[in-house]
Amino acid sequence: MTEFLENINLSPLFISLRTGVISIIFVFILGLAAAVLVMRLPRRAKWIIDSLLTMPLVLPPTVAGYLLLLLFSLRRPLGAFLDSSLGISFVQTPAGCVLAASVIAFPLMYRNARAAFEQVDVDLLYAGRTLGMSETSIILKIAIPEAAPGLCSGGILAFARAIGEYGATSMLAGSILGKTRTIAVAIASEVSAGNYGAAGFWTVIIVIIAFAVILSVNLVTGRGMKQSVRWS
Repeated sequence: MTEFLENINLSPLFISLRTGVISIIFVFILGLAAAVLVMRLPRRAKWIIDSLLTMPLVLPPTVAGYLLLLLFSLRRPLGAFLDSSLGISFVQTPAGCVLAASVIAFPLMYRNARAAFEQVDVDLLYAGRTLGMSETSIILKIAIPEAAPGLCSGGILAFARAIGEYGATSMLAGSILGKTRTIAVAIASEVSAGNYGAAGFWTVIIVIIAFAVILSVNLVTGRGMKQSVRWS
């Protein structure tokens, strides 16, 4: 067992954690901003924008990855411009891991943020306006604190989704050991190579992370669970 662990390359764990941490920073801010924007839109516009923002949640991740590859490939205008002008490339790079994970995890944060904001008592918002507070102050000092549990749970779930992302990551960033091979990609790579022991090791790691995430969400939303009716 000790020899087996010594032969395991732990880079997928560090790459996954790094990808998750960087992704959740972007996803949390963008998801929060998108939820606030959609809440302020007229009904018909809200339906359209909401559908567009939620699409990565229902699309197969490989489809999302293929679309990202088409958009940011060095053979495409946008990808070529970013590479030549800014030195940014998303194909087979760590930045690609972050982009793929962010796109797939974004809808979870956005939907949770919107649901949390919908639970905020509108009378509190009206009271803030009556007191002369600006809309920005109302959002920062009233809406966000009131919606904090839902925002936190959305962030935790989005973080877990970013860590466990496979389809879009494999399409855009590939499977380069020590560079773009995340835990999910490592599992698929090890199974393809017939290394079932290594695949099992990484499966255990991702299951532990998933359990920790679910437990964290339950702790964040524990107040509502304590007040729920017991059926037995």
